[in-house]
Amino acid sequence: MSSVTPDQPRRTVAGVAADARPTGRVRPRVPAPRSGEAPRGRAPLPVAAGVAAGWAAVTSWLPVTLVLGLAQLSADAGSLPGALRAGLAGWLLGHGVPLETSAGPLGLAPLALTALAVWRLTRAGVHATRAIGARGGRSPRQALTVAVAVGIGYALLGALAAVAVSAGGPRVSPVRAGLAFALLGTLAALVGAVRTTGVSVLLARRSAPPLRDGVRTGLVAGLLLLGAGAGASGLAVATGGGDAADMIGAYRTGVAGQAGITLVSLAYAPNATIWSTSYLLGPGFAVGTGTAVRTSEVSLGALPAVPLLAGLPRGPVGGLGGGLLAVPVLAGMAAGWLLARRLARVAAEERARVDWRALLVPAALAGPVAGVLLGVAAALSGGPLGGGRLAEIGPVWWQVAGVATAVVAAGALLGAAATRILTREATPRRRRTGAETARGAPDAPGRP
Repeated sequence: MSSVTPDQPRRTVAGVAADARPTGRVRPRVPAPRSGEAPRGRAPLPVAAGVAAGWAAVTSWLPVTLVLGLAQLSADAGSLPGALRAGLAGWLLGHGVPLETSAGPLGLAPLALTALAVWRLTRAGVHATRAIGARGGRSPRQALTVAVAVGIGYALLGALAAVAVSAGGPRVSPVRAGLAFALLGTLAALVGAVRTTGVSVLLARRSAPPLRDGVRTGLVAGLLLLGAGAGASGLAVATGGGDAADMIGAYRTGVAGQAGITLVSLAYAPNATIWSTSYLLGPGFAVGTGTAVRTSEVSLGALPAVPLLAGLPRGPVGGLGGGLLAVPVLAGMAAGWLLARRLARVAAEERARVDWRALLVPAALAGPVAGVLLGVAAALSGGPLGGGRLAEIGPVWWQVAGVATAVVAAGALLGAAATRILTREATPRRRRTGAETARGAPDAPGRP
């Protein structure tokens, strides 16, 4: 039985009353991390960047190995070491690293593989940023540090792949492979790191509104042009589908080998899309030294038996085909129309009118943005396919950039101005308050 009575106070221990309760929540003491030690729950930057870069490399290399392994299958050819080595070679080629073969340099990169690698590297930047605890920190230094770390790790993997390929196949420069992988890895990882840290939102808020609108409109116009090029190239390949099927059947590699050849052709579909876009713009492209494929001229020689080339035009555009020349202008006008509609919607919400300067400046900036986008795409889409006659394939990037800049700027200005003139700007009516209703205040100035 307790010896404590109502008249007797409780015993104390170490000077503290037994019935005393803490006024606040008691937190366990956690020892502070030592100097230079990473906080718990956060991975060190080298580990996070290395793991992210390695996973990006594996997930972009395995599909290439599978596709090229299928393409090499036949009754008396194909082996696992050969497929692995071919996969590494194709992986390097997809990153823009040329291969020195007995037939000459091979530098025509499959842009579908390039897009896959860029996507995986972007995700690597996201994962590495989260792993070090920099998510939402809005620190440009952290974003750049993560991107550089991922780029360094990716460059080491590219150099090792070049050494492995050169040991029993085409000659590849490890230095060039490392530089190409470092550049692509850093830029792609920077995109993911900037978005994850929130730096992209910070930059967007600090940039001038005409600049933001111009970049957005230029990207829209460039993507519309690429979409039109994809449609035109797909229609051309579908029209020459019989010739493409005959080319695939001529390889005599069986069903698996023909499937691999088809997948290899699909890997170059983005290249064909960019070439078709250049064709619509006017500069065209080359399929060998001394050749030209334009709307006004088509001069071709002997072509390799590649299914993707089955849809090349036979001659200059004539008749109704001349309407293709209006596609780039229409794409620019569509981008200008979207710009004007968006600015009008924002102005209606703010009860203001769209200023001509705020409309025409972004429309004019859309031209250079689209020109840079399509010029870079044209530069990446071309390259040599061996020595001799096939040493020049693809469009001339500066011609594509110049024509796209002029056409998109003119089209965007025309579309934005026409939309501004033809669209009536209606200012939303302001709701009356209860006091105004009681006083009989008018709904709007000049209206009873």
